[in-house]
Amino acid sequence: MTPDSVADSSSGFPSGPVPATEGAGPVLGGDGLAPPTATYRLQLTPDFPFAAAEAAVPYLASLGVSHLHLSPVLDAVPGSAHGYDVVDHTRIRGELGGPAGLRALSRTARAHGLGLVVDIVPNHMAAAPRFNRALWNVLREGPKSPYARWFDIDWEAGGGRVLLPVLGGRLGDEGENLRVEDGELRYYEHAFPLREGTQGLPLPRLVDAQWYRLGWWRLARTELNYRRFFTISELIGLRVEDPEVFEATHAVLLGLLAEGVVEGVRVDHPDGLADPGGYLRRLARRVGEVTGGGARWTVVEKILADGERLPAGWPVAGTTGYDALRHIDGVFIDPAGAGELIGQYRRFAAPAHDRGGEWEATVRRAAYRVVTHELAAEVETLVRIAGRVCADGTARRDHAPWAVRTALRELLVRVPVYRPYASEGEPDAEVLTAEAARQAAMAFTVPQEADAVTLVRELALGLLGDGPDHRAFRDRFAQTASALRAKSVEDTAFYRYTPLLSASEVGGDPSGPAVRPATFHAYCARLQQDWPLTGTVLSTHDTKRSADVRAATAVITERPQYWADFLSDVTKATASGGTGSPDPQFVWAAWQAAVGFGLPDAERLGDALLKHAREAGLHTSWTEQDAVYEKAVKDFMAAGPGGRPGSEVAVFNREMGPYIRANVLGAALLHLTMPGVPDVYQGTESEVRTLVDPDNRRTPPDLRATLSSLDGGAAPTGLGEEKTALTAAALRLRRARPGLFGPGASYDPLPASGRAAPHCLAFSRSGGAVTAVTRLSARLADSGGWQGTTLPLPEGRWRTVLPGEEREFTGRASLEELFTVWPAVLLVREE
Repeated sequence: MTPDSVADSSSGFPSGPVPATEGAGPVLGGDGLAPPTATYRLQLTPDFPFAAAEAAVPYLASLGVSHLHLSPVLDAVPGSAHGYDVVDHTRIRGELGGPAGLRALSRTARAHGLGLVVDIVPNHMAAAPRFNRALWNVLREGPKSPYARWFDIDWEAGGGRVLLPVLGGRLGDEGENLRVEDGELRYYEHAFPLREGTQGLPLPRLVDAQWYRLGWWRLARTELNYRRFFTISELIGLRVEDPEVFEATHAVLLGLLAEGVVEGVRVDHPDGLADPGGYLRRLARRVGEVTGGGARWTVVEKILADGERLPAGWPVAGTTGYDALRHIDGVFIDPAGAGELIGQYRRFAAPAHDRGGEWEATVRRAAYRVVTHELAAEVETLVRIAGRVCADGTARRDHAPWAVRTALRELLVRVPVYRPYASEGEPDAEVLTAEAARQAAMAFTVPQEADAVTLVRELALGLLGDGPDHRAFRDRFAQTASALRAKSVEDTAFYRYTPLLSASEVGGDPSGPAVRPATFHAYCARLQQDWPLTGTVLSTHDTKRSADVRAATAVITERPQYWADFLSDVTKATASGGTGSPDPQFVWAAWQAAVGFGLPDAERLGDALLKHAREAGLHTSWTEQDAVYEKAVKDFMAAGPGGRPGSEVAVFNREMGPYIRANVLGAALLHLTMPGVPDVYQGTESEVRTLVDPDNRRTPPDLRATLSSLDGGAAPTGLGEEKTALTAAALRLRRARPGLFGPGASYDPLPASGRAAPHCLAFSRSGGAVTAVTRLSARLADSGGWQGTTLPLPEGRWRTVLPGEEREFTGRASLEELFTVWPAVLLVREE
């Protein structure tokens, strides 16, 4: 089944389902297609289409990657800057160059030895009926539309209509802006279909006679009756668990894989799906069928909490790599200094314990806010499903809706990970624990009413049966838990609890950001054993700060007193100019963001910090903007970081420069040589200081001349060129000798010996490559340097491979000599 507007074959790819057969999923590499050695992420936009990516292919091949990693390529809302708002799964996006442009890119890539990996979005589509013809048909035909099964719509809850929260005010105030034109109902740029037989009705009756209800956008919080992506009503949930919906929405993808145009897949937001494991197994089976039995490298955008494991039954290569980001960042954070920063932060900002003072309390308060406000409609859906379960028979009747609602909220805020996986046979009782249920029950005064907690927990764990409503509750609970975790942690608490901004990153743990080398080594060993082809990242289109911003920020943990003095000086200087501060919590975050950003671009920094204030939601927010507070933010940014005191940021970065350099290059080399498949985000092979989106989705710089110069023998000048040289050296080694890093490789920690041993993190890959990096370099300098510390190398002669590093080492290498030129070193064994 395909949407009305794509019944023809103009997409250039198969628009109907590829024939399916029964069978198990394939094995990666079963048909001889090699998995990636490294990928390079490109954000495709109308301003950077397939042709621009094609022009970059020779450079990227020279850099050393094996595959281009493309943002979504299917048809999206016109002008979309990201492509995740898909409107048509059977069309390659025309604004990017259409099917011809994608094929040309694939041919050019293949001619240079590269493959393509594409990002797919199975969880949702754009709720834009003007462009989404499947949704258009549903709004015209109602529940009997052949496309009604595509979307998670609760028709009963809406009285037989679906709420479309698109109006700028109440219907009574906006009615004059509605009109019928060309057989459609129009509201500004919005267009909606008319139910058959209603076109001639007076406007008020016509509006009420549709299968949809136009409503004030604020009603989405409490009355929305379709599943959405997190709290974004503009993205409507897809039911890809339905085999027919899966086939219709994946036909072009499967055709691309069958043709060889695409060789790998990144799956966006699997936690939004009803059954992530079931979806991934179906995807793997269908990919195997269309490719003749061979698997294709597939990773999932799964955020793992500290200690959480990816479900072993998922037929994927691993995650997209945020767990790797957390471990890499952590080894460059000084635990003692991080602890000192917390004390400074609490004294300076004086946040309430649950509004940024204590991490767990801050998360819990944010979760309560989200679950009772932004996700109120999702909770009501669960209340209704639970009510249907309880009404089926007499054993569970008489649970009051308010009690079920309270139990849901109390259990949801206590889910410590992004979602449970009851359908995977995982030990979800360890996620929805008996202790969590005991604490949730404390919200009730009457013990018998607290039984609602037991009901909700057992339904969520799948313990009360496997009927349609039982499954619906279990799946919807997990989906809501995922949305709650993302909105309360990533989009709220990360902006409230800010002792160290670099720790407030996707997949991060601000309560314990430092990672011991032993923990890092154990993590890498586990990856090599269980998920050797998992993705690893340092910067993405979703990271709140680029890797280099975080690297610069982490230096603060090594020099916390320097930071305290800096903050005191710039705060006084700003105040002396007569400009007050919005509040001390914001001031702390603003100056730390300025130090990490390090660039004299007041507009970019100001935009990011205004977003910070709105996401935190302490004084203003996206939906309840406080004009007075926001003016205070803008005035402070102009007078402080954007004014004369902001010049001190350059001084800070200059004086901390050697330590920032060590962090930037060290993190890059760990990322490129640890187990897994590194993904290099566009432009980050050079030094890149970017902030939260949309700042991090800027068109990448053209580095062709830089790489050509370095390859011609020029010595790198500046940190940006050093990072490019290091990245190229590591990527080329991975491509030339994949056996050192792939599934059959080994990972062996190399402990240094001597007084400064904790400042060196080193490991060997398959006895043929050695990575050694300097960590906590400022502390190292304070303690007198390497002082005779050595690194015992594996047997053989080892040659450095970075520019200016044509040296050989054997036996015990002096770290002072090893790190003479570079604070991070890559060596290869001479054959």
